[in-house]
Amino acid sequence: MKVEIRLDDQVAEDEVLLLYRANSWSSAEKPKQLLAALRHSDTLVTARSGGELIGLGNAISDGFLVVYYPHMLVMPACHGNGIGRKMMQAMQTKYAGIHQQMLTAESAAVGFYEAIGFERAGTTVPMWIYQGSGH
Repeated sequence: MKVEIRLDDQVAEDEVLLLYRANSWSSAEKPKQLLAALRHSDTLVTARSGGELIGLGNAISDGFLVVYYPHMLVMPACHGNGIGRKMMQAMQTKYAGIHQQMLTAESAAVGFYEAIGFERAGTTVPMWIYQGSGH
């Protein structure tokens, strides 16, 4: 499969919702807010195959000290092909000089993130106020 990774790509609502629903992310239930959040991210990275959106991630950053990676999704049928790794590499290249790179990982994704250099954040505990029904 030939995959093209793009930073700051434009995305359409229908393709984004298809990807989020395929991964059972509840943010698909709020399409206007989801699209606005993605379009206002500091960085948006996409993976496309034959023009079709098969992966998406974003970053929010102050540009100096902290970058947070809130979303990283790959179409389930494409898992295990290195697509998420390539998208993260593109973003980590952009944020290479940033002091702190952060994310919150689903338990099933912890091994993936550890394999690309992330580690548990000492004794910190992730916390949130969440208004979704799932992820």
